[in-house]
Amino acid sequence: MIDNDAVILGLLLVILAVIFRTNDSPHPFFRRFYRFVPMLLLCYFLPSLLTLSGLVDIENSMLYFVATRYLLPASLVLLTLSIDLSEIVKLGPKAIIMFLTGTVGVVIGGPLALLIVGLVSPESVGGQDGEAIWRGLATVAGSWIGGGANQAAMKEIFEPSERLYSLMVAVDVVVAEVWMAILLLGVGKHRWIDARLKADSSSVDQLTEKMELFSKQSRRIPSSTDLFMVLGVAFGVTALCHLAADAIAPWIEQNYPTLNRFSLNSAFFWLIVLATTGGVLLSFTSARGLHGAGASQLGTVFIFMLVATIGLRMDVTAVAERPMAFVIGGLWMMIHVGLLLVVAVLIRAPYFFLAVGSKANIGGAASAPVVAAAFHPALAPVGVLLAVVGYALGTYAAYLCALMMEAISAA
Repeated sequence: MIDNDAVILGLLLVILAVIFRTNDSPHPFFRRFYRFVPMLLLCYFLPSLLTLSGLVDIENSMLYFVATRYLLPASLVLLTLSIDLSEIVKLGPKAIIMFLTGTVGVVIGGPLALLIVGLVSPESVGGQDGEAIWRGLATVAGSWIGGGANQAAMKEIFEPSERLYSLMVAVDVVVAEVWMAILLLGVGKHRWIDARLKADSSSVDQLTEKMELFSKQSRRIPSSTDLFMVLGVAFGVTALCHLAADAIAPWIEQNYPTLNRFSLNSAFFWLIVLATTGGVLLSFTSARGLHGAGASQLGTVFIFMLVATIGLRMDVTAVAERPMAFVIGGLWMMIHVGLLLVVAVLIRAPYFFLAVGSKANIGGAASAPVVAAAFHPALAPVGVLLAVVGYALGTYAAYLCALMMEAISAA
């Protein structure tokens, strides 16, 4: 078995390179293939085969730690650099309403799905200690409200077993990617959908034009200096965030222990919040011009490296042991989607707000920009911004959701 992190990292990057290259290929086979198999799903699944086959040993690997502590905060800084808050505010309240509706759908959807399945099959919602299914579902709630950072935070707080966590990663990815595939199919018909919803999408069109103009004006072939500036900003802010988080978390734990239950004593939580804040603040400075030097693209690379390292930890064989977990996940997603559709009809929200508002919850920074960019590449930062709001809310909302699922599981 390969236990050298340098070799494992090389394998992951080769896998990601092949996925991205074939996804961009004009060949008819690959176009049809990726129409039915989401690229993001492959970025999770193929690395999991390295572990399942016994080719690599990740028992002592530091790749996940490096990806979550270094690459994730750096990617948040880079992906938020190009945000124009003033223009996004002009989108109006519907964007935030749809995002928050998605959050509420996740918070209440988990307990309701667990309750429904528990009434039909009580043994499916049981388990003791680290195998209690609600502990694993808490990590799904973290992922579906915020993203990978919140998922990791819920894992540290509720401590599901590694095998249960592997199963929940599979539930998270499979269910979320089926919904993402449906959303992407709707992108090509968003004008028709908006007409049926009687929605006014003019604010989205105006923002698209302005952000496209900004991208054209700032785009350039990056020089070595540009690349070092991008890396310096990303990891410089990350370093400052680590310093601050390492000071804030123990101070809260020592002086305000009652806040520990909200994970405010977690240095990881503060790292994510501070990195996000740092990126937004830099968007008001000349650093925003680094977007044209490839800052967003490099941020995307870091996010997908995180996705691949999470994939290494997936155990796809766990799926056969507790298939009802996928039933819970499917019902959960249906409640989330149903609530979004009802509110979209009531407030006449454009399909863009529904799709991006949903994926800013279900997938966070890894997939919200992808869905936003499917409407137009210039709209990717809108997905990032809403995903950032998800990161801020994710820990709290997922914690509340987990407490309700624990109560239902016990009952």
